[in-house]
Amino acid sequence: MNTIHHTIAQELNVKLAQIEATVKLLDEGATVPFIARYRKEVTGGLDDTQLRTLAERLIYLRELEERRVVILESIKTQEKLTPELEKLILAADNKARLEDLYLPYKPKRRTKAQIAIEAGLEPLANSLLENPSLDPQVEAAKFLNPEKDIKEPAQALEGARHILMERFAESADLIASLREFVWEHAMLTAQVIKEKATEAIKFRDYFAYQEALKKIPSHRALAVFRGQQESFLRVGIEFPDAADNEHCIGKIAAQFHIKNLKRAADAWLAQTVEWTWSIKLKLKIDVDLLSRLREAAELEAIKVFQENLKNLLMAAPAGHKVTLGLDPGIRTGVKVVVVDDTGKLLTHTTIFPHEPRKAWDESIVILSKLCAHFKVSLVSIGNGTASRETDALVAELIKKHPELKLTKVVVSEAGASIYSASELAAKEFPDLDVVYRGAVSIARRLQDPLAELVKIDPKSIGVGQYQHDVNQIKLGRSLNAVVEDCVNAVGADVNTASVPLLKSIAGLDEGVAKNIVAFREANGRFTNRDAIKKVPRLGDKTFQQAIGFLRIIDGENPLDASSVHPEAYPLVDQILQKTGKSIKEIMGDVAALNHLRATELVSDQFGLPTVQDILKELQKPGRDPRPEFQMAKFTDGINELSDLKPDMILEGVVTNVTKFGAFVDIGVHQDGLVHISQLADKYVSDPSEVVKVGMIVKVKVVEVDLERKRAQLTMRLNAGKPTAKSDAVKKESTVKKPFKSNAKPAAPQGAFAAALLGALKK
Repeated sequence: MNTIHHTIAQELNVKLAQIEATVKLLDEGATVPFIARYRKEVTGGLDDTQLRTLAERLIYLRELEERRVVILESIKTQEKLTPELEKLILAADNKARLEDLYLPYKPKRRTKAQIAIEAGLEPLANSLLENPSLDPQVEAAKFLNPEKDIKEPAQALEGARHILMERFAESADLIASLREFVWEHAMLTAQVIKEKATEAIKFRDYFAYQEALKKIPSHRALAVFRGQQESFLRVGIEFPDAADNEHCIGKIAAQFHIKNLKRAADAWLAQTVEWTWSIKLKLKIDVDLLSRLREAAELEAIKVFQENLKNLLMAAPAGHKVTLGLDPGIRTGVKVVVVDDTGKLLTHTTIFPHEPRKAWDESIVILSKLCAHFKVSLVSIGNGTASRETDALVAELIKKHPELKLTKVVVSEAGASIYSASELAAKEFPDLDVVYRGAVSIARRLQDPLAELVKIDPKSIGVGQYQHDVNQIKLGRSLNAVVEDCVNAVGADVNTASVPLLKSIAGLDEGVAKNIVAFREANGRFTNRDAIKKVPRLGDKTFQQAIGFLRIIDGENPLDASSVHPEAYPLVDQILQKTGKSIKEIMGDVAALNHLRATELVSDQFGLPTVQDILKELQKPGRDPRPEFQMAKFTDGINELSDLKPDMILEGVVTNVTKFGAFVDIGVHQDGLVHISQLADKYVSDPSEVVKVGMIVKVKVVEVDLERKRAQLTMRLNAGKPTAKSDAVKKESTVKKPFKSNAKPAAPQGAFAAALLGALKK
């Protein structure tokens, strides 16, 4: 039995056969969206979330297995692999445990312990450990060796201590036990580097900080690590109680049967144990746990980013309507574009309604003429500088010209500047000034957020939490998976889709996506799905993976506009025979389809899940899983942070969701924070349970801090103002008095001890 498959089956709480079948599909090149949608019978109905988890764990466990093989081979080469050790290595279920077991055998630079062993001091170390009744000075005198620079007993004992310290510090079980004890009982501490206190003001919540290591939320952990990275904070791990430190020393002593029975060598051995903890193990474990904390915080931050990105990409599209796009600016003017219902640029210009020209009335005239000439339906306004002023301009335009029947919406322009300067934008608009390309993006993202935002690196969209501090490879892989899932959930019109949209379709890469667009431009629109097979480099396997997610609107076969895979067209033919209707008649005929029994259509070729999916798709062919389009209405006269007053109730749009709350755009250039405790009248453990990016919400102003440019909001509209002691106004960090450890390090004894203590202080 494959242990990797068995492990994943246990973790996902599914049958082993489901995992084996899915892994086989993945190894054959099948994509997660394809497997989730079209291979339910094979996987036993694993959904896309389970499949993504499976794929991630498969990568980790295979890497673990590869490392296990390398380690076993290394120890075999050293001729030190015992049956017991091999059993432990084979049983290791994570990378940390595997490396702990390998530590004593890992090739390393020549240590002081190795030098001491070469000098013949290992018997001295062994004899004192095995028989503490021996006098260390007397025994050490037997090992003097001037040729090895051991001229006196103190030098021999120093070498013996190095040997034992290294041995004690390489016990895998001991390391694991101590690591978990520290995780459970220690505190993460941070202090500001005094000479940088003024410069580090943004980290002032962490100037004197401590919090239980195992309880730190991801956003606080990442904030502390950023402060450390920028050399503003000194970060460490400390016990709040000296007894915890003594407990760790006691665990080392117990592991190697060291007791203080007043024998001749007991004090020397006790000192060796103390130095093992303070010099070797404590430092190693601190590094391990800081790494664990960072990895856990990064994983949580990536999950938050994934959720926010998904909600942003799956935001409701305003639809295929002629749209006026406005990229607001003050002195440089408002960049204006008009795009048709497919997103094609029709015209562009610049107006100057604001400072210094103040051509307000002239701007309204220009916009009214553009909207009338091109029959504009939507006005998309970027939410950057001067957005509220520009929104007021459009409001007056709508008031003066009701006959235009315009709808205005303020949209996030995050990433628009990235797109403007991209190679893709330059290729799409080679003769268009870069300043107008952003306005095009702003217009299009109102028409179809998904189709436009896929053109931008997900990291640049601005819905992450400490996104630049996390592992960029993991972040990129995770965000690309979100984009892929969203694009395939919606599907793509193969006759209008851009290269960035097509390359996110299951089975397609950028090269094939470019070939599809080039073929389309050279030969005209595709009229049926089979015609897509003519695209260069689009082979049978790629066709199988992608075709169910590619749509042909108004093509020869109505099924080509649906998510029904061509391999299931014969099943649709059976449905037509049973109902006596044509394909055009059956599509959307809910009553006729409800009369069919799915179980009667099941065959060796088509299982029940596939039959049910096809019946559902035929009821609402080409259905869009995204919600209906809605828009927030910002309050007139509220344009700046200074316009906000406590108890104002406003409408806004959620722009970002974190573990500590949600940020809401209320139209004042600075998003307000709704703390997690203020999201609902009930306890909320995870903000994403209550709010999503893009959601329209009503909020009440609690407090405005003009100096720090912050607005505190609440969604508890009927609750009273939070008190100073409420969770809503608590600082995001747990700030306490500077941490002082009660642990007392052993006093240095001799040159060796003094040198070690000096190194520790450094």
